[in-house]
Amino acid sequence: MSVATRLIVKGGRVVDPATGTDGMFDVLIEDGLIRRVGKDLPIDGAEIYEVPRGGVVAPGLIDIHVHLREPGQEHKETIATGTASAVAGGFTAVACMPNTTPVNDHAGITQFILKKASEAGLARVYPIGAVSLGQKGDQLAELGEQKAAGCVAFTDDGHPVTTALLMRRALEYAGMLGVPIIDHCEDPSLKGDGVAHEGYYASALGLRGIPGVAESLMVERDVSLAELTGAHVHIAHMSARQSIRAVRWGKDRGVRVTCEVAPHHFTLTDEALEAPIKYDTNLKMNPPLREAADRDAMLDGIIDGTVDLIATDHAPHHADEKMVEFDRAPFGIVGLETAVPIVFDRLVHTGKISLPRMISLLSTNPAAVMHLPGGTLAEGAPGDVTVLAPDLSVTVGAAALRSKSKNTPFDGWTFRGGVAATIVAGRIVYRA
Repeated sequence: MSVATRLIVKGGRVVDPATGTDGMFDVLIEDGLIRRVGKDLPIDGAEIYEVPRGGVVAPGLIDIHVHLREPGQEHKETIATGTASAVAGGFTAVACMPNTTPVNDHAGITQFILKKASEAGLARVYPIGAVSLGQKGDQLAELGEQKAAGCVAFTDDGHPVTTALLMRRALEYAGMLGVPIIDHCEDPSLKGDGVAHEGYYASALGLRGIPGVAESLMVERDVSLAELTGAHVHIAHMSARQSIRAVRWGKDRGVRVTCEVAPHHFTLTDEALEAPIKYDTNLKMNPPLREAADRDAMLDGIIDGTVDLIATDHAPHHADEKMVEFDRAPFGIVGLETAVPIVFDRLVHTGKISLPRMISLLSTNPAAVMHLPGGTLAEGAPGDVTVLAPDLSVTVGAAALRSKSKNTPFDGWTFRGGVAATIVAGRIVYRA
């Protein structure tokens, strides 16, 4: 990835929770690294980026739950289009899930992903390897080989690790390697053929339901297994109020458990299935949109610190795949370009969280949970910066998204807050 020799980000409010910095400073990036944060830094021939009035300079945002679809599903997304979507959304780095075709369960696929990311030259890409061969849940993949090739965590995302024994072994091996297991929590016997949250709206629309306990039973099991093994389990896309209780229980006992919530799960509820368009497949995701009590529990967890980070679960699908009956449509929505506006509008501007807490949720904590470089503007850190525009009016237009797929439930929504610029390794890769 090429880098600008010297870049000064000038005239913004610098907020870095990792160092406790919050004030009007310049940021000097040299040879791809943060060199200095200070007032009125000498220009000395550097390229200058003037922060727009009211802008906030933050450590580059990191999304640890993204589906880039390549290899094998390039009609949905490619690494090039996915990272273009990422930088447009303010993300300087993404961690990509292994449920590609073929599955990223060995070093060759990991190396392919890293090569394609390098060729795209936009956001940094950190591959996540599969827990089991082919994500079939039968045999543990070669975790050590995958880590050596560049994988930063392991998951069978899209599928649960159904047997407790395999999950225990995965946690034991990942613990020795010093990386987390990311957990898609779902009891297949309770989920069955469900397509929406089990409740009033699914019943009214004649849709098969998925109860919240289908998620929380697995959370409880794997928090217990993390306690047994002493390893780190990270709960992906948490949606049910019972799940957040299980995470709190684990944290109170000193278990190494962290968790994430996606913007759609703290913004929308299953009521959206009924209006304004019934059976809108852009509202179909796994886990499903749940009832208001679950949505409110996710908000409470974000506010009280139980939730460690926000991740998008960016899951692109071609329009033809979504333009079918609700039961037959694939689960998932795109999220990279809508996350920052939603977080600003629904969390920061409503007073639920502070701006530093927002940056912790989207940058500092993702880096810490996944042991990634970045998440700070400390001297010597990667020269990755996101310039936020807290008062920018953003109207989501699905057709204008950089992602190859346009499956968003937020088409036409207007939010207050957005991204002014994204800088990776000292190079401006996106400007609003």
